[in-house]
Amino acid sequence: MTGIRPTAVRTGAAHRLLPLAERILGARLPLRLRAWDGSVAGPEGAPVVVLRSRRALRRLVWQPDELGLAQAYITGDLDIDGDLADGLRTVWGAARERGLRPRRLTLADRAGAVAAMLRLGAIGPRPPVPASQARLGGVPHSKARDRAAISHHYDLSNDFYALLLDESMAYSSGYWTRDESEEGPEYGAADAQRDKLDLICRKLGLEPGSTLLDIGCGWGSLTLHAAETYKTRVTAVTLAAEQARYVREQVTARGLEERVEVRLSDYRDIETGSYDAVSTVEMGEHVGDDEYPGFTATLHRMLRPGGRVLVQQMSRGAVAPGGGAFIESYIAPDMHMRPLGDTVSLLEGAGLEVRAVEAMREHYPRTIRAWHRTLEERWAEFGALVGEETARVWRLYLVGSALAFEEGRMGVDQILAVRPSARGSGDMPLTPGAWYARKGGTR
Repeated sequence: MTGIRPTAVRTGAAHRLLPLAERILGARLPLRLRAWDGSVAGPEGAPVVVLRSRRALRRLVWQPDELGLAQAYITGDLDIDGDLADGLRTVWGAARERGLRPRRLTLADRAGAVAAMLRLGAIGPRPPVPASQARLGGVPHSKARDRAAISHHYDLSNDFYALLLDESMAYSSGYWTRDESEEGPEYGAADAQRDKLDLICRKLGLEPGSTLLDIGCGWGSLTLHAAETYKTRVTAVTLAAEQARYVREQVTARGLEERVEVRLSDYRDIETGSYDAVSTVEMGEHVGDDEYPGFTATLHRMLRPGGRVLVQQMSRGAVAPGGGAFIESYIAPDMHMRPLGDTVSLLEGAGLEVRAVEAMREHYPRTIRAWHRTLEERWAEFGALVGEETARVWRLYLVGSALAFEEGRMGVDQILAVRPSARGSGDMPLTPGAWYARKGGTR
């Protein structure tokens, strides 16, 4: 330890903090801690958590939870040496296996903790909230607040998403039709997105002249694919102004003006239609729990009898239906996810008949890891474009999300439903084989 005397190392900040944290949590931590004074404590070979300044502690004193840790990481006050995914995987694994959670503290425990924090300089004014945190006002899921929430995430910059995503600009789970060992120049993220778009179009039964309402169209990956490859007439709806601008530019560049209409609109403002098909790909998570029955009623109302709807949507367990404190504060404000079965019930409650559910959970970690590789490989470009703090937000978001899907704490599914006719007809094939047998659409 260059410049650190042995006595300083033994009594350094890390040696005070690690035992304190273990007493509070009631278990040994599988981490190695390196503090701002150069002191290091914890088991050899464990992931190294780096406290770069006392401000990291101050953040945790004021916000002793997931959000406080995220804020410390985002601002660079806290870091992890080496692979962030390995560090988070170790911590979450220990939390499950050892039941790491704050125990009931005695008065002596509290007094000791306060004294330790005072000696370490962690007691002081609350650090400012990072600039990248969402700041929304108004009633949750009012039209004005929903516009602000969507804008916070999706209007970050079209250039940012063009740098992060593949050429399809599909910002949702791909559908990988080859093993991970086959991933490479011959088959990668763009191919998995194309396979996902083809699968959706086939499930919806799109063909030349079909009409599709694409709610939450994003940057138009499905809209453009359906119009170009399946010769479908598409109405694309988004709340994000940057997305609407991008899709309109693509429609013009590809000569699709006669097939595609782009609307900058809330789904609640769509007039009654009679579409052959409706799609909503990872948009329902933004609707809100109380508003979801109204959303499913809109899906039903937009379809002609016999028409199909495909919902691709993320899910979480019953004990954690939201997005989590970090996700809702920095990525997708007001996000709400629920168990898959609850979503199916809500669709059925709206009068739709659910005909197929396909779990895609294992597809999402591969998709997210592809985005994360791009982020790391082009880190300097991302930092120049949106700033170091926002780039760190996205690193934490992508790594944490991939682990959540990998470990089964989150899921993603395609739910296919029909609006039955008065006589009960759903105009569906007897078997789903054609959805998977065909490659590409009608040309």
